[in-house]
Amino acid sequence: MSAAAVEARGTVEIPQGKSTFPPTSTTQMDRAVAVVRDHKDAWVALSVRERIALLEKLRKDTFAVSERWVARACEAKGITRGTPTEGEEWLGGPFTTLRNLRLFEKSLREIEKSGRPKIAGKVKTVAGGQVVAEVAPVDQWDKLFYAGFSGEIWMEPGVTEQNLADNQAHIYRVKAAGGTIEGKVALVLGAGNVASIGPMDVLYKLFVEDQVCVLKMNPVNEYLGPFIAEAFQALVERGFLRIVYGGAAEGQYLCNHEDIDEIHITGSDKTHDAIVFGGGPDGARRKAAKKPLNTKRITSELGNVSPMIVVPGPWSASDREFQGANIASSLCNNAGFNCNATRMLITHAGWDQRRPLLEEVRKVLEATPRRRAYYPGAEDRWNLFVKEHPDAEQYGKARADGLPWTLVSDVDPSNPDDPCFQTEAFCGLFGETALEAGSVVEFIDRAVEFCNERMWGTLNASLLVHPASLKDPAVAEAVERAIANLRYGSVVINHWPALAYGFVSTTWGAFPGHDIYDIQSGVGVVHNSLFFDRPQKTVIRGPFRVFPKPPWFVTNRNTAEIGRKLAAFEADPSWLKVPGIVAATLKG
Repeated sequence: MSAAAVEARGTVEIPQGKSTFPPTSTTQMDRAVAVVRDHKDAWVALSVRERIALLEKLRKDTFAVSERWVARACEAKGITRGTPTEGEEWLGGPFTTLRNLRLFEKSLREIEKSGRPKIAGKVKTVAGGQVVAEVAPVDQWDKLFYAGFSGEIWMEPGVTEQNLADNQAHIYRVKAAGGTIEGKVALVLGAGNVASIGPMDVLYKLFVEDQVCVLKMNPVNEYLGPFIAEAFQALVERGFLRIVYGGAAEGQYLCNHEDIDEIHITGSDKTHDAIVFGGGPDGARRKAAKKPLNTKRITSELGNVSPMIVVPGPWSASDREFQGANIASSLCNNAGFNCNATRMLITHAGWDQRRPLLEEVRKVLEATPRRRAYYPGAEDRWNLFVKEHPDAEQYGKARADGLPWTLVSDVDPSNPDDPCFQTEAFCGLFGETALEAGSVVEFIDRAVEFCNERMWGTLNASLLVHPASLKDPAVAEAVERAIANLRYGSVVINHWPALAYGFVSTTWGAFPGHDIYDIQSGVGVVHNSLFFDRPQKTVIRGPFRVFPKPPWFVTNRNTAEIGRKLAAFEADPSWLKVPGIVAATLKG
């Protein structure tokens, strides 16, 4: 393995994007921090009723800007308006943000009524003693639009069914009991890839952690800043939010600002380490000596080499076709610039349908047009992997500024240092490795151990398992054991883990246990619309096959219309909008 590949473990250090906005000056940044600091106590004192009114206004204003928001994102990413790919920007931008606003508002209404958010489903204790709360479907709308899907949040050990209520909506419980919450200022370092990340991180800091915010836009998508400012003008006008611009220098200035209390970052472990320890060899020495420069509380989501375990079973040709599109879509969405993109397929070496399934994946990759490689350093990251694997397969219709969809099959599972296991590619590339096992149960157990011990990161993982396989009690038990034992913040059955991001009622973040010296996928969670204080992981279960075709599939022909209609629905739910959504979905 090359020295460059060894150095790149984790997330590759990504070059700074080219700014199109003038960087915010230090004087302006000082003013922005001062404004929100001056209003932090006013925010903490805001009643639940006043917060509900704010969320109503934010929802209205976010939808009002959504069409222009999506148009600008498409322009920046080279997406032709009206094509299915436009739908990615609706689903990953306004739709998810609007859903977040609606579910936070729902929870606050329940807090106002009964003291805490209402858990939609059952609360149970599973084998091993962990408490599990069913949090999706949230309501009648979810039951219709996401039929067959369910979501759970598994709590950390120590939470019981009896004390669960005492581990929910902490700040609101304290205030209701007459206690006080200290106002704080949070710096949110926005992500450059998915449009809803920055605004949703801000919402979490405000409404769940009671912190006013300075949001620094990432240079890659700073063009969204004015749209977020307009959508969130109700927060800006009252001094609860400020938005600033710039690159690493501005970010470092704010991270070290004496009036910034906490930091939240969505990005890379390399950026996290630079904030905490400083850059270069001196930073590496400080990390090794456990002498951080920045000791502020930092929450983070920092990527993953996301595994997808394919459980062998009696798959039909149509099963393979559906799952081939499912697997390919989990890579191709957003041109592969997702921290939850599938990076490693884990298959059974002796499964007779392993090769036919990969052929279905190849067909979809070949038919899917290449995308603009808009994220800085994409070609260098791609070259790192292809240099290590010169036989990597390349697919997709060529374009001058696009990289090919790339599959590195038959990665040697005995080589722990292969970059496919240790490095997040963060482009349209993924790998496949086959494990030997004497039975399906043995394979599942081995695959879980492989993910936990060999793969870098703990953000999200998924399993594909045919319903016929689950009729075998031993296999069903092994799958449940896998769900319990996978050390990932989200575990999704039969689908792409981005659902754990998009459901919002679920949590999004790394598996607990990392510290600043081995940060991997980060610390803390966001979304979490039921305000659980001690969540461990999200588990989403979905049907093996779904009809109509899911809107996140790259083979869906009507994603743009579906995304637009779903955003309009989340802005103002109504039964009158349901027929249009159903009709649009059936056209996919």
